[in-house]
Amino acid sequence: MTQAENYLDLPLEEVLGDRFGRYSKYIIQERALPDARDGMKPVQRRILYAMNEEKNTYDKNFRKSAKTVGTVIGNYHPHGDSSVYDAMVRLSQEWKVRNRLVEMHGNNGSIDGDPPAAMRYTEARLSRIASEMIRDIDKETVDFVPNFDDTISEPVVLPAKIPNLLVSGSTGISAGYATDIPPHNLGEVIDAVIKKIDHPDASVAELMKAIKGPDFPTGGIIQGIDGIKKAYETGKGKIVVRGKAKVEDVRGNRQQIVIDDIPYEVNKAAMVKKIDELRIDRKVEGIAEVRDETDRTGLRIVIELKKDADSEGVLKYLYKNTDLQVTYSFNMVAIQDKTPKLLSLPQILDAYIAHQKDVVTRQTVYDLKKANDRAHIVDGLMKAVSVLDELIAVIRSSNDKQDAKKRIIAKYAFSEAQAEAIVTLQLYRLTNTDVTALEKEAAELKKQINELEAVLGSEKKLFQTIKKDLRQLKKTFAGERLTVIEDKIEDLTFDIEVTVASEDVVVSTTSDGYVKRTSLRSYGASNGEDFAMKDEDHLVGLLELNTTDKILLFTNKGKYIYLPVHELPDIRWKDLGQHISNLVTMDKDERIIKTIPVREFSDDQYIVFFTRNGYVKRSEMRLYKAQRYTKALIALKLKDDDEVVDVFQTNGNCDVFVASNRGYGLWYHESEVSVVGQRAAGVKAIQLKEGEFVVSGQVFDDSKEPSLVIVTQRGACKRMRLKAFEKSVRGRRGLLMLRELKSKPHRLKGLYTIDENDTIYFRTNTGEKHSVYPLELTASDRSSNGSFVIDSDNHGEVTEVWKQAIYEKPFDE
Repeated sequence: MTQAENYLDLPLEEVLGDRFGRYSKYIIQERALPDARDGMKPVQRRILYAMNEEKNTYDKNFRKSAKTVGTVIGNYHPHGDSSVYDAMVRLSQEWKVRNRLVEMHGNNGSIDGDPPAAMRYTEARLSRIASEMIRDIDKETVDFVPNFDDTISEPVVLPAKIPNLLVSGSTGISAGYATDIPPHNLGEVIDAVIKKIDHPDASVAELMKAIKGPDFPTGGIIQGIDGIKKAYETGKGKIVVRGKAKVEDVRGNRQQIVIDDIPYEVNKAAMVKKIDELRIDRKVEGIAEVRDETDRTGLRIVIELKKDADSEGVLKYLYKNTDLQVTYSFNMVAIQDKTPKLLSLPQILDAYIAHQKDVVTRQTVYDLKKANDRAHIVDGLMKAVSVLDELIAVIRSSNDKQDAKKRIIAKYAFSEAQAEAIVTLQLYRLTNTDVTALEKEAAELKKQINELEAVLGSEKKLFQTIKKDLRQLKKTFAGERLTVIEDKIEDLTFDIEVTVASEDVVVSTTSDGYVKRTSLRSYGASNGEDFAMKDEDHLVGLLELNTTDKILLFTNKGKYIYLPVHELPDIRWKDLGQHISNLVTMDKDERIIKTIPVREFSDDQYIVFFTRNGYVKRSEMRLYKAQRYTKALIALKLKDDDEVVDVFQTNGNCDVFVASNRGYGLWYHESEVSVVGQRAAGVKAIQLKEGEFVVSGQVFDDSKEPSLVIVTQRGACKRMRLKAFEKSVRGRRGLLMLRELKSKPHRLKGLYTIDENDTIYFRTNTGEKHSVYPLELTASDRSSNGSFVIDSDNHGEVTEVWKQAIYEKPFDE
């Protein structure tokens, strides 16, 4: 055969598929997933078996861990020593397993995530409860297979007198499968096993009367009994696990939060560091100091609070934003019949019961054989005593041991085993006392044989044996439940004051989208002057708010931005604000048309929108409460090329006034506009003709009669009294506010309701900016075109009109 003929020419995908399939099967069956019968992964089973074989048990002295690891990898587990030692250490960590299977002297790691000492420094032995996992393995109770080099045998599964899969739990990741089974209370699991034996068709609800839920070694509180039930029914489910914390009063009228338990598998040091970082970064207000006071007496974390801090709010914030509360996901996958399966609680209990039935049957068969063999020997010895003198004469006349056996078998019909026992009998056993002892032993053996045969002959008696053993184990090893179970998952809501330092600030927003918050000191130092802004921009909001408030920024594209004030950049009054695009995602040609401050989203407040194409929309303000701040959200549905021209907040008792570019104005009550959902489109606000569009919509208190000011493209400005109009209904044509000219007719560019503090600004197409104080103008009638403020031939036509945003304190009582 040539060198080339030694190699097979195979497609890569075929080879990869085959090899990966074999590898996957190996790590699923032989590495990462526990067996449903004894709840052990192969490495754990091999550690326990090796320690038992080496007599490294709870009643002997501790032995170097390195010796055990060497035995395991030398005889049973041909892998790296660290994988064996890590598994061995985990079995000894009381914060990882509910009942330790390995006892360890020395540093075996910590709940803070510290690594254990090297195996040459630590010492270990099996715990007492681990001995129950292996008990009766010498009675042929489980199958054995050759080890990896065929030199010795190892068990396929352990007898597992305790239901270890549920008691110890398991976690692991293999190829295509993962498992997460939480630890449980031994006493509860044993009660559930007994209940399942007595009532094979017991439902999950009935079983949960015995087994309340997981019992973590770290204690804590489980919330969500529905999640537990779902997990027990299907193998998958979610629960909330939180640490136990209480609020204590300390001197100086202060309080502190004391944490006694933390959730399962949470790194304590990392959690304490995270809480302290929240304090340093001022993500949560009210924490003065965080201390880890854990010592040999137990876990204790103290969070000292500032005076008058909201202790309950801080605690809820910590539950929500740190590992003081986590979600635990059940994924109860185990190997059953050499196959990975997602198991429900009844299936796990059934697998364990079937295993115990098999183990106890094999154990009984073994004990029965031993008892029968011994009874046979005892019968032979008693018969020998009755013909003792003759027997001695026969033995003395024999040539050797074999000859003696042949002779007494031939003469007295002893069996081979009886003959062997007789010829090896010690002389001192030939007294009358020992005949009595033999008779007594024979009677005891007969009784034992009858009992063992009864167990094998009756499933009921077999189960009674299993239950008796389990009850004894419960009495010996079961402890109190550590984890508290609560029915409902608490809704973690807290006031914003918990996370934000309450401070009054000045919030400014501009049409081009520049926003900032400024301290009152910075604003006061400038007397409100020298505001930094680009030349063609203008203010649309100047508000004194608290950092705990929110603002809603509405854009011309029918979107809105929800921003908590404390998240706005803190910038000096004389410096340019930050563009909104740095905080949220929005379109390039989008501009801000309204800033609405919010302290509470109350039910009696509304948002009213006016659009260029003549639509009005009214929605409840509470609909605009948002959870996401990362992008602009839809405020209303716009059709085609429509855009929003004005937005107002109302209390439901306001009047509206709509004005078109042709100079038509319509006045009616806001109740004419039906309340609709957040994303809905509006209804017709005013009747428009072709080429006509809405320039402005205004909202004002229906008990007042404000002045109306209009500005036209030719630079004319006019003030009118509201009573010059008649109140009408929605969707009408309205009344004309301008006198129609044949040559260069006036077209409306802006309309505003004004009071004594308002100033109107406008910009022309030449870039000039002008202002007018409207109350200086005399009131005109509707048919007038007003007074020219500028000469449009010299200064250009008006392109943009706005009302100067004045300094407001919207929430002043």
